[in-house]
Amino acid sequence: MPIDPQVALAAEPTTKEIAWTRRDVLLYNLSVGAGLRGEDDLDYVYEKNLKVLPTFAMVAGGGISAGEDPGGGTGGLDRPGLDIDLYKILHGGQSVTVHQPIPATGSATVATRVSNIYDKGKAAVIKMEAAATDAEGAPLWTNVMQIFVRGEGGFGGDSGPENTWSAPEREPDHVLTSTTDDRQAMLYRLNGDLNPLHVDPAFASMAGFEKPILHGLASYGIVARALVDEVLDGDPTRLTSLNVRFAGSVYPGQTIETKVWRSGDELLLASTCPERDNAPVLTHAVAKVRA
Repeated sequence: MPIDPQVALAAEPTTKEIAWTRRDVLLYNLSVGAGLRGEDDLDYVYEKNLKVLPTFAMVAGGGISAGEDPGGGTGGLDRPGLDIDLYKILHGGQSVTVHQPIPATGSATVATRVSNIYDKGKAAVIKMEAAATDAEGAPLWTNVMQIFVRGEGGFGGDSGPENTWSAPEREPDHVLTSTTDDRQAMLYRLNGDLNPLHVDPAFASMAGFEKPILHGLASYGIVARALVDEVLDGDPTRLTSLNVRFAGSVYPGQTIETKVWRSGDELLLASTCPERDNAPVLTHAVAKVRA
């Protein structure tokens, strides 16, 4: 069978050594819109007091989920128990939890494994976990990528936990407006995700889009940066976790509007695209922050 949950879940984690420099951080910051505010963004674009967003963990070492090769399109799915047609997969959700501030220059060991497989009937949901540790073995970050695989459900497995996220029935505490640049996807792909969907008009057309679309993880990073700048006093170390579902596409040059509700030590988020009649971009989003 294409998916054998017992084999996939029992497989040993794969490990990879990764490293990054200030130049990698600077490129990432630019690719999620830093620099548009001039001197207010200096700490994102100048190495002197360089800020590192927690979502940099998505591309540290050159790959999605900290070490996997996004250019290959597999998202780490080349594993025992998983024999999947890549045309059936969809990056449905992403989370990152940062256990300590990410240094501007550093290295890590990343262990990647299948943490869960859920049976949604018409689809399977695979959760890939990538855990990064520093040279002393201390945890740096944990990424979890949620992958929908169309047509691979119905194997009698657990359907997974119910998501009870809902927007509060009140006005948001913050509304964040993030503009994107026409070149945003061209920049973001230099972090390692070279999928032609984000740069080649002909390829995008074959995929059903008017033109190349922005990476979902670019939208994720753009929203994280807006949270840091406008809600967390410009301190990226206060954002300790961000969990989202990808609900829709954004064309470079369009806007992402994010409503934010405070709920204890969490922020509930909902991102839409005003140019597309407020179509959803990120949903079921929860950020955990420290005081």
